Amino acid sequence: MCPDLSHEEILRYSRHLLIPEVGLEGQRKLKSASVLVVGSGGLGSPAALYLAAAGVGHLGLVDYDVVDASNLQRQIIHGTATVGRRKVESARSRLLDLNPHIEVEIFDEPFTSANAQRIADAFQVIVDGSDNFPTRYLTNDLCVLSGKPNVYGAVFRFDGQASVFDARRGPCYRCLFPEPPPPGLVPSCADAGVLGILPGTIGTIQATEALKLLLGIGTSLIGKLMLYNALDMSFEYVALKKNPRCKVCGEQPEITGLIDYEAFCGVPGMFHNEESAGSEWDLEARQLAERLRRGEPLLLLDVREPHELQISHLEGAVNIPLGELAGRLSELDSTSEIVLFCKVGSRSRRALELLSSAGFRRLKHLKGGINAWAREVDPRLPVY
Repeated sequence: MCPDLSHEEILRYSRHLLIPEVGLEGQRKLKSASVLVVGSGGLGSPAALYLAAAGVGHLGLVDYDVVDASNLQRQIIHGTATVGRRKVESARSRLLDLNPHIEVEIFDEPFTSANAQRIADAFQVIVDGSDNFPTRYLTNDLCVLSGKPNVYGAVFRFDGQASVFDARRGPCYRCLFPEPPPPGLVPSCADAGVLGILPGTIGTIQATEALKLLLGIGTSLIGKLMLYNALDMSFEYVALKKNPRCKVCGEQPEITGLIDYEAFCGVPGMFHNEESAGSEWDLEARQLAERLRRGEPLLLLDVREPHELQISHLEGAVNIPLGELAGRLSELDSTSEIVLFCKVGSRSRRALELLSSAGFRRLKHLKGGINAWAREVDPRLPVY
């Protein structure tokens, strides 16, 4: 039986109560409902805020990160005062300030195959606000195996996607994307950037879909992939079909338990900001500074995009963007010792793999990229 609303709640949700499709009974449904939001970043911020404001009685937040100043351009659940705090704690404080009539349960731990089922057990709907493929595939498999809807969203630069994957009534995420992408194929938002307001658009659509599922109203995005482009303000829809050979929701599923996908997607353990290429290749910023001070003949190769040089650059470095590197190998002297770098190390790590496979042997990788150089060697440069 759905719980009653207090006088304070009736006033708070009065605009919902006036809608016939929601009304008093629908608002009571929301009060008794539960939603788990995986990630409290760009997508999770607006999704959690609007679910809390709508009166979803039990919200869960999973995240294992701290608030960084670079988050605030899009992760609106956090603020300047919470930089350095655990994200789930920052988010819970904001949600309870927005609506003290709800319960917010936080899980300050990595979302893995070992704990995903335990975390998700108490929730009806899962909202996928993750920003990496390992978590996205894990969330999908969890929802299929536990019979729960997966409210999906993704963003990249000016483009967003949203859908509802529910294997009981339609396709799952694996029906659309059967396997995780190989390492390095898809750049992260940290490498490629994202328009700050874009996650707000997609995240609020995810919240809308979650509310519709809980209330049993409208037509959901099950069986449809919504594609949004902010530059031309276009919405397009692609019809999706269930794949009978899907490895997790097909007629003869191969995946019957949860597994972790970090190795398949090339994501380092627990998604650290500074990427390492391994001790054999890594060069710390201070080590590079000392070698340059001694006048060693090093070729500094910056594999960032040209517009990033306006933010920060190293004097004397050669710029060849990662996407052009394979076609411009002839410009490099294989006898020189080459030190590769980018923003934080992810693109330069992929560049190192490319050069190594092409026969270059004297290679080093600036661990943490130019941001590490700015922090440890030259504070005149900005960190971005």
